[in-house]
Amino acid sequence: MSEPASAWRFDQMMRLNGKKIIAAGVGGLGQAIALGLADAGADLVVADLNLAAAEEAAEKIRTLGREAWPIRLDVSQPEECQKVVAFAAEKFGHLDVLFNGVGINIRGPSLQVTEAQWDRLHSINTKGGFFFAQAAARQYVKQGTGGKIITIASHLGIVGMEERTSYSASKAAIINMTRSLAHEWAQHKINVNALAPCFTRTAINAETMDDPVFYAKLMERFPIKRLGRAEDLVGAVIYMAAPASDFVTGQTMVVDGGWLTW
Repeated sequence: MSEPASAWRFDQMMRLNGKKIIAAGVGGLGQAIALGLADAGADLVVADLNLAAAEEAAEKIRTLGREAWPIRLDVSQPEECQKVVAFAAEKFGHLDVLFNGVGINIRGPSLQVTEAQWDRLHSINTKGGFFFAQAAARQYVKQGTGGKIITIASHLGIVGMEERTSYSASKAAIINMTRSLAHEWAQHKINVNALAPCFTRTAINAETMDDPVFYAKLMERFPIKRLGRAEDLVGAVIYMAAPASDFVTGQTMVVDGGWLTW
């Protein structure tokens, strides 16, 4: 039987066979995403402030038959972002995709936010988001082959919520930075997109998410009556990293269980 006449083949458009990817922030959500990228065929450099977390992720990736290299990263330091990109280029010969899943949240009443809290949050989320993207883009320009950049944003970069003003501001910055960089770097064949998850339970935030009062408040808003799971985000990142999204840039993909529908 002959194959169907179609220009779109799943194994070509949604697979990441041989792609060389940096996945940064590999605790919790980031580890699930890194493993998903590996399962789709990619080799990875996995970076985290906690080197043990990066080493754990790398070990799991290798069990999938893919190449993985761990490295420590403080994303708030531009020179460390450059170091991680150079490390990946040295190990793999080139770079195809950067997934920057690094981010923090400092919650509290806005009347009580301190300058130190604001600066710490924005040094990681906003400053780190820009300079890591810049480091990857410089590598793509040097290669002359283009590449992809995916940065973690949030649904709270689109809508607000009490006691999260600093965080929301940083994620709104990521979303508009994504648009601006996509426009500027398209000439270099660089796609720049963002992922905006909603409330997703992880080991880090389990105490907050399991609080019955807070959980009930969230369920009043979610059309899909559950919290997000790390696995809910994997397919979105694979799509943005894969050839299927080659004509997609400057976009923020929201994975929010319907939170933004009202």
